[in-house]
Amino acid sequence: MDCGHDLSEGCECEPEAEPETEPEPEAEPEPDPEPEPAPAIDEDGHYTTRDDVALYIHTYGRLPSNFMTKKEAEALGWEGGSLEPYAPGMCIGGNRFGNYEGLLPEKDGRSYTECDIDTLGKEKRGAKRIVFSNDGLIYYTDDHYESFTLLYGEE
Repeated sequence: MDCGHDLSEGCECEPEAEPETEPEPEAEPEPDPEPEPAPAIDEDGHYTTRDDVALYIHTYGRLPSNFMTKKEAEALGWEGGSLEPYAPGMCIGGNRFGNYEGLLPEKDGRSYTECDIDTLGKEKRGAKRIVFSNDGLIYYTDDHYESFTLLYGEE
């Protein structure tokens, strides 16, 4: 700073002290981003129970790989009943469900698919099914389509 004196004669004024400044706080390190949580169900797993199959469909939007359509099973010689002799570990699923009784909500563009539940090791396919839509609705019936319980989605 200039004190206003003639500097050719020398000046013995003390320079003004610089105003004290607070040191800049050190930036806190960014926390490590949370790792993406693993899905609650393995995409490569094989599932046959109501809760597992419903969660799989809800998570991945399709049936697990251990399901095959009736047409695929028939190509192996299956004519009904247990699929075990023709395709061990596999279940029937992936066929269109027509909703002819109108028990499930209709909407333009909505279609339904069905799959068997709890059939491994059984002689007959039984009455348990999951029926799911192409827009996120997942239903369960244990009385062969007489009534439905919504498991995922909003009607």
